[in-house]
Amino acid sequence: MLFRSSLVGHGRHRAAIILWSVANETPVLDARNVFLKKLVAQVRVQDPTRLVTAAMMHHSEADTGQRNQVVIDDPLGADLDALGCNEYLGWYDGLPEKIDRTDWKSLYNKPLVMSEFGADALYGRHGDAMAKFTEEYQESVYHHQVAMLNRIPFLRGTSPWVLMDFRSPRRNLTDIQDFFNRKGLVGIHGEKKKAFFVMQEFYKSRQ
Repeated sequence: MLFRSSLVGHGRHRAAIILWSVANETPVLDARNVFLKKLVAQVRVQDPTRLVTAAMMHHSEADTGQRNQVVIDDPLGADLDALGCNEYLGWYDGLPEKIDRTDWKSLYNKPLVMSEFGADALYGRHGDAMAKFTEEYQESVYHHQVAMLNRIPFLRGTSPWVLMDFRSPRRNLTDIQDFFNRKGLVGIHGEKKKAFFVMQEFYKSRQ
């Protein structure tokens, strides 16, 4: 009942909550699959009004240098209402050009929310579009990302990581991170980075 008292019980009357997520990037193991299936069932009992999701595992089926096929086949997907995937193409996974040749396939006939994607940039740090940690690089990643997202027919939502820079003790790159995660579309004082406007236009185009 811990899950109920800490999350569902306290949050089920909050209008801002649209999904319950039961996991984030958990390795595919038999014990994990059994546990999460039970957790999904428990969440539905506690709140039958909302969809259940999770940030699942996925993998590249082939990357020949021509097309990169990403497959959503995590067995947890069979028990969810909506699929969630975190991906950092163009940041942790290749350069922005890889995004252009990436296609997504799912074994499940269910809606996908791309639950994390993005790149780091220090507000006010500028350079060419291939200079990491610049606003221009982050902006480029987002341009490539939204083009890819528009090609996924079963995509139903996005959640860029993240809206605003936040403190993170493991991010210690001097004069750039300084113990902040810089993936925000907005800087620590509310400054809108160039990528913010890419996502603004993306959302307007899908209204």
